Amino acid sequence: MFYHDGKLQYEVKVDKPNPQFAKMLQQAIGGIEGEIKVCLQYFFQAWGARGPEKYRDMLLETATEELAHVELLSTAVALNLEGASNNLKDEMAKDPFLDQIMGGANPRHILSSGMAAMAVDSNGVPFNGSWVIGTGNLAADMYANVTAESAGRVLATRLWKSTDDKGMKDMLSFLIARDTMHQNQWLAVLEEIGGLKGNHPIPNSFPQEEENQNFNYNFISTHINGDSKAKGRWSEGTSIDGKGEFTFEKAVPQGKKPNLGMPDPAAFAQKEQMKSGESFIKSTLDKLK
Repeated sequence: MFYHDGKLQYEVKVDKPNPQFAKMLQQAIGGIEGEIKVCLQYFFQAWGARGPEKYRDMLLETATEELAHVELLSTAVALNLEGASNNLKDEMAKDPFLDQIMGGANPRHILSSGMAAMAVDSNGVPFNGSWVIGTGNLAADMYANVTAESAGRVLATRLWKSTDDKGMKDMLSFLIARDTMHQNQWLAVLEEIGGLKGNHPIPNSFPQEEENQNFNYNFISTHINGDSKAKGRWSEGTSIDGKGEFTFEKAVPQGKKPNLGMPDPAAFAQKEQMKSGESFIKSTLDKLK
């Protein structure tokens, strides 16, 4: 169950409405780096969490905070559109090429939402639920969360740099600070459950002796002439998990060229393909005689 008190987590002020900046803020709402993504990601990780209850509670509380961030940004979008509505409507009446006329503003902010935010990115592309990661493995999910918060913080800093509006800079500085905390929060979970050596390789519950021991710590260079500069900490010395030794090796094919059989007639390949397949089958049968 969720409750709402009607108040914003942080104050949102817009000194001068800017519909173009409202469009940019949409990326922080419905983009792949945005708040809807992390909100739903943490919720679904929490709802499927098994094990110590503290991780489920932490995810639920942070997901709910991220919902408050969607609210902040949606309010900021609406305020950036306020005061510009009449001018925008006048411009719309002059020319059908909305993007050019409105200087890059999103016409759907008028046509679809009535001067409000939407669950879309800055290009108007709807939020995509396939971006939400929840594996059921705590360590894997924490790395996904660190990545999400890192990308979100990069976006927020770029938005901060893109505006001179003091109110928007203030709100974004708050969101940037929360991204700092959340990056550290997920890293703290990883440290608590074992750190680099204890968590890796993920999942640490799979018996590592079952993996192919000839390929588990080799950096494989696919540079065609062997003159690769891709050498560093990952190509020599003890592995990060402390369970192997890194090596640098040139890629060598381990298998043969694939040789497929005749097409399934029900799939309606070309007759020429069928003949090729028949020839292959016949030659194979002849060899077995």
